[in-house]
Amino acid sequence: MEHVAELQRLFESEDGGRAIALDLQDVTLVNRDAVGFLAGCERHQIVLANCPAYIREWIVAEKRKDVS
Repeated sequence: MEHVAELQRLFESEDGGRAIALDLQDVTLVNRDAVGFLAGCERHQIVLANCPAYIREWIVAEKRKDVS
């Protein structure tokens, strides 16, 4: 969870005019908090590059839960 908090701080400190991409190529393990964070990144127009398929599926499932 400390990594998620650090990423949030970094993203909030960025200039709003610049695009942000988060490269997930080396990510092999995530928890529910991380998936929620990644779904929120996409809602804020942050690109998730090289997102592993299982993480993508989990993000999609979390977004569906938020809508229903």
